[in-house]
Amino acid sequence: MKIRTLFILIILVGCESLQKKQSVDYLDEFKGYSGHILYIDDYPNAEGYLIKKNGSDYRAIGLPYVTQETIFEFGNQKIKVFPLDYGESRITIEDESLVNLSPEDAERANNEARLVRELVSKNSPQLDFTFKFISPVDNYITSKFGKKRYINDQPRSPHLALDIDGVEGDPVIAPMDGTVILVDQHFYSGKFIILDHGGGLFTSYSHLNKWLVEEGETVLKAEKIGEVGSTGRVTGPHLHWVVYLNTNKINPELLVKLEEAQD
Repeated sequence: MKIRTLFILIILVGCESLQKKQSVDYLDEFKGYSGHILYIDDYPNAEGYLIKKNGSDYRAIGLPYVTQETIFEFGNQKIKVFPLDYGESRITIEDESLVNLSPEDAERANNEARLVRELVSKNSPQLDFTFKFISPVDNYITSKFGKKRYINDQPRSPHLALDIDGVEGDPVIAPMDGTVILVDQHFYSGKFIILDHGGGLFTSYSHLNKWLVEEGETVLKAEKIGEVGSTGRVTGPHLHWVVYLNTNKINPELLVKLEEAQD
C-alpha cells in the first residue's frame, strides 16, 4: 500500500522544523541521518511519538547513531540511516579506577546500563503532543552529541548526550511534562534522574548534586528537578543530558538552542 510520507532533516528546534519536506512513495524509501529525527505523516497503526500541529498529525521517530550506512527497521518501516561526522573529544581522568574498572565496578556499571535500557524501552501514554522542549540548564554546551571519545587516549563509546556547563547548585529543570521513573546513584552517572514523557520519549540527567523529585512523581515543564553537580565519573560540574526516542539516543541540539562554549 502506498502512503504519502514526509522526510524532514531537522535544522531548527523541535517540531518547528517541520518545513523541509521530501515526498516518497514506499515505506522502504525513508531516509535520515545518524542521531537525528524522522518526521512522517500519521497513518493508521503508525508508530512513533505523535505530534499535533496546525490541524495535522505527525509521528517522530528517533534514528540510531551509526558509523556506516544502515537500514533501520521500525514497525513496518525501513529507514536508510546515513552516518555523520560529529568530531571527537579527548579528556583526561586522573583517577585510573574510573577509567579501567575493577571487575566489581564493571559488573555494577553493566547492571545499571541494563536497567536504563529496560526503562527506556517502555511506551506509556503521552503527556504532550507539541514536542516543544526547553533546555534543562540555561548555559553553554561544553561537549556536543556524537563525538568519538578518547579517555586518557583510550578509545571509548561515542558521547551520545549533550554536556551543558554549570556550577554546583545551578537549577536543572524539566524540559517537558513528565513522570519520574528513576532516581538513583549510578557508577558513571552519579546522582541520576530519568523522566518518562510518554510515547517512547525519555530524558535523563546525570552528575547531579542533589535530587529534588521522587520516583512516581509527575513534574511539569520548567519545574526544578535537581541541581547541577559533579557526582559520578566527571572532570567538573556540568549536566550530562540524554534524550531517548524509541530507545535511540538522539541529538538534543535538534530540540533546544544553546551556544557552544568558546575555548
